[in-house]
Amino acid sequence: MKIGFVSLGCPKNQLDTEVMLHELMAAGYEVTPEDTEADIMIVNTCGFIESAKQEAIDNILDVAWLKKHGKLRGLVVTGCLAERYRESILTEMPEVDAVLGVGSIHHITEAVDFVVNRKKKKERYTSFEDKETVRLGGDRVLTTPEYMAYLKIAEGCDNRCAYCAIPSIRGRFRSRPEEDVVAEAKQLEALGVKELCIVAQDITRYGLDLYGEYRLARLLRLITEQTSIPWIRLLYCYPDKITDELIAEMRDNPRILKYIDLPMQHISDRMLTAMNRHGDSTMIRDVVARLRSEIPDIVIRTTFIVGFPGETEEDFETLCDFVREQRFDRVGVFAYSREEDTPAYDMPDQIDEQTKQDRLDMLMREQLEINEQKNAEKIGKVVTVLCEDYDPVSEAHFGRSAADAPEIDGKVYFRCDKRVALGSFVDVKVRQVLDYDLVGRAMGID
Repeated sequence: MKIGFVSLGCPKNQLDTEVMLHELMAAGYEVTPEDTEADIMIVNTCGFIESAKQEAIDNILDVAWLKKHGKLRGLVVTGCLAERYRESILTEMPEVDAVLGVGSIHHITEAVDFVVNRKKKKERYTSFEDKETVRLGGDRVLTTPEYMAYLKIAEGCDNRCAYCAIPSIRGRFRSRPEEDVVAEAKQLEALGVKELCIVAQDITRYGLDLYGEYRLARLLRLITEQTSIPWIRLLYCYPDKITDELIAEMRDNPRILKYIDLPMQHISDRMLTAMNRHGDSTMIRDVVARLRSEIPDIVIRTTFIVGFPGETEEDFETLCDFVREQRFDRVGVFAYSREEDTPAYDMPDQIDEQTKQDRLDMLMREQLEINEQKNAEKIGKVVTVLCEDYDPVSEAHFGRSAADAPEIDGKVYFRCDKRVALGSFVDVKVRQVLDYDLVGRAMGID
């Protein structure tokens, strides 16, 4: 019996897919990467914003077509969309044979067994266990390249931003015990992982619920003391929880990459208050200044939301001025998505879609110019690159520098007279810039 997977959304959701893969394989099921070969398909969905919901629905319908026209026997839907819109899926998608909420990922084998062995085609399996009591972590099958992996250190979120449905989908914030996280890091090291990306909805809150204090810095020390993983990357930090201890750990620990993903969402105090973000513009500016003062070569990636209800032209121009002034290394911009069951859904002064898109385009043009200037400054310099693949057409390898997180940032393309093993570190002299990417030549191995 062959199982196929479609995994959508963020790395945190991908980790849930990896846990489900392990449980199904341990139960004797075979996993296939080919949808047309699968007997059962599992779609692990995202349901965070409108575009993610639509992508999830489109994928479910695509798999449903396979069920109608191919050998597919069953369709299982899991993840955030399943948690958030369970009733709609059950009533409006008769093609779906099983629906599991985010608290039920450890019931995946039971769900597949049910679909395989049911006596009546119309029988359906559902499981919506309490998401706040689900066992965190667990053995998993890596779906990332063997040289990099994500490590989820907590689940849920307590920040309650006005635009965000995550607390209602994933529940309150829960840290994993230090010993569990470190043990998993050791397992990943044994598998050959060279880049470890630390993830959660808010990694800077780590430890507060278990130990009564922020413990991310301590956790990073434990991981680096008990493993030799060379690159450790921090994703999804919050500005109001950047402690002096964390800054010092990033500064002094050579294996913690000088890279931080620090979503700010806005800089107008009006907007920050309306969004229920913790802290104000002064705090955000102070955090950026502290990071750059203590870690001069730090790469700061951030995200902003444009078109939030009530955002005026003045608010937006304040944000543009801030981006021009700070010259961040990496910026992502999102148009506000109006989500049910969030405080922002019923706020007055909703912004029309065209204005949102115009503001998004304008801010991204500002950042593209900044990015091109920053990349141009790297021409002639040498950067260390983690080699990810080889393109036989262009006869060039490519990979990422410490300044580039997987999936979201740019690439470094480089020529080399010898083939380089994937997962190797290579020093590359930069010779050219292509939008967000760098082009160069490998040093010392020709």
